[in-house]
Amino acid sequence: MTTFTLSILLSLAAAVYCVPILQVTSQDESFAENYLKTFFNLTEESGPTVRRGISPLTKKVAEMQKFFRLKVTGNLDTDTIAMMKKPRCGVPDVKIARYSITGENFKWKTNSLTYRIENYTPDLTISEVDDSVERALQVWAKVTPLRFTRIYSGTADIMISFGRLNHGDFYPFDGPDGTLAHAFAPSPGIGGDAHFDDDETFTFRSNAGYILFLVAAHEFGHSLGLSHSTDPGALMFPTYTYSNPDTFVLPHDDVKGIQSLYGPNPDIVPSPGPPPPTTPDVCDSTMVLDAVATLRGENLFFKGRFFWRNRFESTKTEQRLITSFWRRAPVNIDAAYESRFLDSVLFFKGRQVWAFSGYNLVQGYPKSISSFGLPKTMEKVDAALYNKHTRKALFFVGREYYSYDDAKQTMDQGFPKRVDEIFSGLTSKVTAAFQYEGFGYIYSGPNMFEYSLLTGKLFRTLGNNYFLPCTNY
Repeated sequence: MTTFTLSILLSLAAAVYCVPILQVTSQDESFAENYLKTFFNLTEESGPTVRRGISPLTKKVAEMQKFFRLKVTGNLDTDTIAMMKKPRCGVPDVKIARYSITGENFKWKTNSLTYRIENYTPDLTISEVDDSVERALQVWAKVTPLRFTRIYSGTADIMISFGRLNHGDFYPFDGPDGTLAHAFAPSPGIGGDAHFDDDETFTFRSNAGYILFLVAAHEFGHSLGLSHSTDPGALMFPTYTYSNPDTFVLPHDDVKGIQSLYGPNPDIVPSPGPPPPTTPDVCDSTMVLDAVATLRGENLFFKGRFFWRNRFESTKTEQRLITSFWRRAPVNIDAAYESRFLDSVLFFKGRQVWAFSGYNLVQGYPKSISSFGLPKTMEKVDAALYNKHTRKALFFVGREYYSYDDAKQTMDQGFPKRVDEIFSGLTSKVTAAFQYEGFGYIYSGPNMFEYSLLTGKLFRTLGNNYFLPCTNY
């Protein structure tokens, strides 16, 4: 019997501001070996490849690094150990793909399925559990021919229950955090059933705990035959990330996966609403970034719900959901920069600005962008650039810019001015910007321009992937 276990990635604990692991210890190496045996089928081997120095451990480390989109070296580095130590799903990660399915033998032969809620968690009211479960099932029904009917007695296709530790299925839970829930692939008997760890704190909408709707929607994907996806934006990625349950839309990767099993919903006429969200591809040379900022020695590149982070000297980039680090942050931001005065990163969207110290929202935020001295009629900021030498933040709006004294927290007089007055020949709209080693890197659409911040002279025109390299070759 295949079991699927959803574990929480407490990604906040791995945020930009956390203290990194300083070195790989012997305990880490032992932990990594056990991890790879459990999740990547590491076995003891001997023979020519081992004698040539290609150990089974090296191969499995590389396999794990590829799955989690880490730099593939085959070596146990601190980033790899940190990823292994994050609480996670109990199902082995042996399929390296975007969406993946358990197999054609693990799908329901009918589109009419029943479900039954056997018991309830004390964390929520009965009506909140009922609502969370129903909405989680509808996530999948909206894009397929599947229809779910609740029953109140007898055996349903999907039996839903809350339990602790040894709860009767030979796959015990592990107490608070770690494993949140697990579900079984479609099959006779226990197949399709979903179990939730009652040692967790489940919530209805609050991000103070684990939102039951999100956990259940993931688990029901397994109940219907989906495996885990390597797409970090997918619902079926093996880790939990907060998302607003009131605005949740099933991502494109999950839609492709479930429709590969059951087909599309024949009753739904395509609507003019937003399409399923996709995960941006760093190798897309036409991509227009939302914002770029530097933060404590790292680059942050924002696009949609995501951001990439890397160091200037590194070719490795890590892609994560914005809300996995800053739960109360907006997505699809307009601009961002690191304020040295506030010791915070600032996100601009529309007429508001958010400030985060670490991953916590600074008290009093979000504020109006007019609190920075920008006009009250201004709809949004297109881009922001912080110059650490002058301690000035430049706000780009259309083909003009404003200069803000970050240390004094006041807008400089005499602005706005034309952008080409400070950056020679730049007449196109600025879409993102940041400063590095005395140069200003100004993005306009998919292009990036390298300027001297002292003279305003243009040195080079570059692609948007100059600091965000594609490694798919």
